[in-house]
Amino acid sequence: MKLNGRRVVIAVSFLVSALVSGSLPAEAQEEEQVTPIKPPARPLPDETASAGVTKYSFIAYGDTRGRRDGIAIQYEHSLIVDSMLAQIKKHENTEYPIRFVLQAGDAVAHGQNAKEWNVSFVPLINRLTLEGDVPYFLAPGNHDVSSATTADDPKRQTPLKNYFDAVAAVIPPAGSPHRLSGYPTYSFGYGNTFVLGFDANIAGDEKQFQWVKGQLQRLDRKRFVNIIVFCHHAPFSSGSHGGPKLEEQTVALRNKYMPLFQAHHVRAVFSGHEHLFEHWVEHYTDASGTHRMDLVVSGGGGAPLYSYTGEPNLDDYLKANEASKVKLDHLVKPAVERGLNPYHYLLVRVDGDRLDMQVIAVDWGEGFRPYTSNSVELKDP
Repeated sequence: MKLNGRRVVIAVSFLVSALVSGSLPAEAQEEEQVTPIKPPARPLPDETASAGVTKYSFIAYGDTRGRRDGIAIQYEHSLIVDSMLAQIKKHENTEYPIRFVLQAGDAVAHGQNAKEWNVSFVPLINRLTLEGDVPYFLAPGNHDVSSATTADDPKRQTPLKNYFDAVAAVIPPAGSPHRLSGYPTYSFGYGNTFVLGFDANIAGDEKQFQWVKGQLQRLDRKRFVNIIVFCHHAPFSSGSHGGPKLEEQTVALRNKYMPLFQAHHVRAVFSGHEHLFEHWVEHYTDASGTHRMDLVVSGGGGAPLYSYTGEPNLDDYLKANEASKVKLDHLVKPAVERGLNPYHYLLVRVDGDRLDMQVIAVDWGEGFRPYTSNSVELKDP
């Protein structure tokens, strides 16, 4: 068969152009892979090696997805990272060095898009792990792994793979007793504190729930006097995902996880999903006395900011927990005006069984004072 030379040249030119522009059909292109976050030179030590540590700090925040994900570095998130690096350096040679960072999800806008991870998110986190030399732990948000509420939903699989690729070198490895196989659910211990991150997008998943329950039941409470939980959805919130609205994940968190957290005296839960800051305190009573759990929503990592929409309906939750004499206080409410809910992150200081927290805002919100200052002790007067 003879081919016209001019036609061959045109066909080759079209192929080259298509490869450069990315306009070839998906099956004709090599699928982009998410580049893993680089681990710090100084990872967390083995749990036994840190057993005597009782004083240190950690950072918590959430919701970093940006307006130009896949095109440029997340600008608002970069302001947060700049400030975090300054705090890491500031605390490096103090009694309370910053030992790790917890992120409560929605790293990127579209988790199925590898370019958003590679262009906009991973390079920023590499600054924290390499320049700051601190471990980074990410719990998945709905934008990261889809809005699916079951683990086997097909639309969840591609973004979940991208999540696993991104965190491959920074969360406990597959096969570890600190990792639930096939799930973005894991734990770790440092000093006197046990940290547990789980996938609140599928809060109703029984396999995940039983794994979390087993982690808490087997815990050495003489060693781990503090239990910290982080996940994307909050059990109580008053932004656009809360208020009078009750999402499926919120119901599961209230019905399944909150009684479990009470039973094991979880100290604090850090969540995102709402792009604002608010702070709830739950008191409950059991055979050992009255206890306090702090429930902090910190979703000001760079995503478009939200505002207060109203108080959530707590009637069913309070009635279901009458035996525990549960009382909820909304210690800090977000502002109705979005511009008064700044980009921010939390600096939490651990001193034995005592915790305190600073809310550190950036850009126009640097003067943010949710407690008449920007600091609070997580304890009763």
